[in-house]
Amino acid sequence: MTFDEFAHHCRQLKGHTEEILWEDHLVFKVGGKMFAVMGDAAAGNVSIKVDPVLFHDLTQVPGVIPAPYLARAHWVQIQLGTCGFSDSQIQELAHASYALVVQKLSKKIQRSLQAS
Repeated sequence: MTFDEFAHHCRQLKGHTEEILWEDHLVFKVGGKMFAVMGDAAAGNVSIKVDPVLFHDLTQVPGVIPAPYLARAHWVQIQLGTCGFSDSQIQELAHASYALVVQKLSKKIQRSLQAS
């Protein structure tokens, strides 16, 4: 999966917003909360939130490390192209990150996302 393909997938998720933070990171949010962070395009690094149960196992995969500054909240950084995950697996991880964030949002915001 390329950097642009990852961004395209995130843009398909309901209610997403995006902005540039920390000078050059493309950040995808839902309900004002981050679910994906794209760093340096040349490096191909993306960071996503993962289920705490999967965090340790995922960080054992080559090309996946605890995300700098976000690991304590169970975020991993994936090196696209070298992690060994298929495109569909990366899409599933991005969607799971989105779902983890949505489930923490207020019921009102969750209903508005379902309605759209």
